[in-house]
Amino acid sequence: MSAIVEPISPSKALIMDTMMDENNQQENMKMQDDESLMEEQFLGSSDHSTSDEVEAENELEPEVQEPKLYIICPERPELVLCEPFFSTPKECLFTLKEASRYKLKFSFTVSNNVVCGLKYINTTWKTGVRVRGTGRAIPSDTSIVATVALRSDHWRKNLPVLAQSHRVFSIDLIGYGYSDKPNPRELGVENFYSFETWGSQLNDFCKDVIGDKAFFICNSIGGLVGLQAAILEPQLCRGILLLNISLRMLHITKQPWFGRPLIKAFQNLLRNTELGKFFFKSVATPKAVKNILCQCYYDTSQVTDELVQAILLPGLEPGAVDVFLEFICYSAGPLPEELLPQVKCPVLVAWGDKDPWEPIELGRAYGNFDTVEDFVVLPNVGHCPQDEAPHLVNPLVESFVARHANV
Repeated sequence: MSAIVEPISPSKALIMDTMMDENNQQENMKMQDDESLMEEQFLGSSDHSTSDEVEAENELEPEVQEPKLYIICPERPELVLCEPFFSTPKECLFTLKEASRYKLKFSFTVSNNVVCGLKYINTTWKTGVRVRGTGRAIPSDTSIVATVALRSDHWRKNLPVLAQSHRVFSIDLIGYGYSDKPNPRELGVENFYSFETWGSQLNDFCKDVIGDKAFFICNSIGGLVGLQAAILEPQLCRGILLLNISLRMLHITKQPWFGRPLIKAFQNLLRNTELGKFFFKSVATPKAVKNILCQCYYDTSQVTDELVQAILLPGLEPGAVDVFLEFICYSAGPLPEELLPQVKCPVLVAWGDKDPWEPIELGRAYGNFDTVEDFVVLPNVGHCPQDEAPHLVNPLVESFVARHANV
């Protein structure tokens, strides 16, 4: 279910699109109708020309009036429900055939204030999997920038800056951040957490939430996701900027032949015994997360408590341990050198030269591909340039987007 609020008039409809099956209907249709929470999430401050006007305005409490819920389905007339939406806790508003597509439109009137700000978006993807992202809507004639990493919060230093001149979105990949974390063993799908899955998720996010093609700005593992998405549906990607893309050194083809049986045995041990959960528990602590981040950040002063919490808290959600163990045992799938020749859009590669995990000496080879327009060295920066050195990355994104805005 997605929700996007634009900073325009005091009266605005909030459109929420979703694709659900009957089993997930009632859970996904429950909406917050607490007026104080609504005001906290959707209200901002107005600017006024005089101090008297400011003082007068501050005396008026913002009010949310006439909330209504509309169910819009192509197969039936529009249904309008006024508050309260549920008369009994288990009441069902309506029923639809399985896999029917419909919209929830939540409209309200705000008095004494305006709607503004960066908003979170929750979408239901495929069979009821919740996807979390963030977005800021500004005039539609600007370029769209979508940032791709495992967690959208890792772009918190970039979104506000880029949003001054672009429509920006950031997504939590399935299994990470605050998106759902389904247990792969219960899905009955081999290698569910793969670049193909995430690439499809990113493309669907462009189509269903953004509603247009976008530039993909990617870091680490997110780089392979962006490349895979651009190959699957090239019409949705205008260009890709890769920041320290993962070299995938544990890929089966990069493991020494004599070490493959040992690596495979260790992966199976982690996945199929309590050792894996014990290992996850040992690293899912503030101290451990900070130590790991200090390894990959050259400027360790950027490893703040805020960053540690942004990385740690989603990892404490139910299902996170299963996702973690599944992915660290994933040694198949594509490599960057296999994907780059297949991409049709412009590609820019940038690399923090102090990255201990993805050495720049190996990364430089990606600058030789015909699809890559340039290889940019980011001096004295580690594995996550967008967070460690936003003063270098944000201008790089701006210039790359400007060069290819008409693609």
